Amino acid sequence: MTTPGTIRRHQPLPIPSLPHYVLDPGKRLVSVKFQRKVTVHDIEKYAASLRADPRFKPEFSEIVDLTEVAEIDLQPDEFIRLADKIDPFSENARRAFVVRDEIQHHAARMHKILRSQRSFSIFRSIDAAKRWIGT
Repeated sequence: MTTPGTIRRHQPLPIPSLPHYVLDPGKRLVSVKFQRKVTVHDIEKYAASLRADPRFKPEFSEIVDLTEVAEIDLQPDEFIRLADKIDPFSENARRAFVVRDEIQHHAARMHKILRSQRSFSIFRSIDAAKRWIGT
């Protein structure tokens, strides 16, 4: 309740930036879309969700859509931890990252290098990524 002459300001609720993913066991594919800001916490929650899903297998393919990301907030040590400890996919899994700009491209490339993955490509469109994955 407000008193006369008091201006009541509504604070906007924060919009969650946690990724949305779809796991398709029939296609052996995980498709994930990150939005707004990506942090190590967001990626940890995504990885934990996958590991907890009984349908998930580490050898599944993955399409990562970064095209709606405005900020990637990851420090060098976090990139290393993501590659070494957090990433739930096997090194043999086919991974496709879809990027919009050079910052996203650099982040995806850094993950590819740190994971030493050969079956990892970076694309500018979802359709190209799907063709490469084979869906």
